[in-house]
Amino acid sequence: MTRSAYDGPALFSYGFRPFFLVATAYALGVVPVWLLIWRGSIPLNGHLAPVSWHVHEMLFGYGAAVVAGFLFTAVPNWTGRMPTRGWPLMTLLALWIFGRLACAGVLGLPPTAVMGVDVAFLAAVAAMVTREIVAGRNWRNLKVLVPVTLLMGANAMHHVEAMQYGTAPYAERAGIATLVFLITLIGGRITPSFTRNWLARTGSPGRPAPFGIFDAVSLIVGAGALVLWTITPQTQVTGIALAVAAGLHLLRLLRWLGIFTLGSPLLTMLHISYAFIPLGLAAASLAAFGLAEQATPSHLLGIGAIGGMTLAVMMRATLGHTGRELVSGPILNLAFVAIAGAALARIAGSSDVFPGIDGIHLAAALWTLGFGMALRRLLPWLVQPRVQPRRPSRAPGRA
Repeated sequence: MTRSAYDGPALFSYGFRPFFLVATAYALGVVPVWLLIWRGSIPLNGHLAPVSWHVHEMLFGYGAAVVAGFLFTAVPNWTGRMPTRGWPLMTLLALWIFGRLACAGVLGLPPTAVMGVDVAFLAAVAAMVTREIVAGRNWRNLKVLVPVTLLMGANAMHHVEAMQYGTAPYAERAGIATLVFLITLIGGRITPSFTRNWLARTGSPGRPAPFGIFDAVSLIVGAGALVLWTITPQTQVTGIALAVAAGLHLLRLLRWLGIFTLGSPLLTMLHISYAFIPLGLAAASLAAFGLAEQATPSHLLGIGAIGGMTLAVMMRATLGHTGRELVSGPILNLAFVAIAGAALARIAGSSDVFPGIDGIHLAAALWTLGFGMALRRLLPWLVQPRVQPRRPSRAPGRA
């Protein structure tokens, strides 16, 4: 990669910095705000109903910011080109912020204009990623544009569906399905890869199974089951497909030997987050047969899989790309535990597993606590320049 001088703010020196920062801060603040809106304490002036706005912002606000941060960090490694930095990142960040304000009704725009402002962010991300991949002639990674385009389409669909029907359940499931599929693709690559490297370095027994036919079948079946869940969530065919997909992805996870990663919490987080995918698919299967609430799989996949995996990836990428050791430490470990706990608390409260527990408020508290702790640790690393490794001192008498 050709290096060139950059003397602007460190925050805009690499794509992960601004978008991981706003994603973490937004995740911290948006859930308490939604609780106040849901309780009627403050108004929501936009065209989206409170629950629809909440789901929309978690998927297409928080989720889209993390996806952008990841892509603008990964693409330079794929292409060998300089990372996007400076004014282009500032412009993208401004688009994302305007989208959040528009969806909250702060800008006073009509619904169609809100949709245009909101969708513009992912459209710009897709265009810039395409330009970099084409310029670097890295054709094989053009496939990453498929989930980005699907996410953008689900976002537009959410606005249209909400304008016509008041709620947007199809678009919400489409958004969850797209992000989950992205995790099975990318998380399904980095988790066994990082695990293999760590096990080799520590001399631990065994190695994760390499990517092969079983993984390809798991991805195809999982994608098909997610499509069925998006379109027809309560049919027997969907329930069977989801059950098969859950079993395949559970076996896929077990083949990665996560049990041997307990000495590296930052790595174990990836395995735990992925485990919420077969859990969520199994819950969706039960819901298709009327044996579980329809909201249960959405929360397992949305909070546990998407929330957990994105937080774990942001932690790891921030540590690695700012020159720090890949050690999470107690605060980040507790932050992740809080997010995983939020997923379990949300479904336990809604299904009366623990009578007397208000699952919504407990889950919101744990989610807010988790991202609060994460922001406390990540903020200084994201806004300060990269740490330069210390050079060993020269031995006495050596030139």
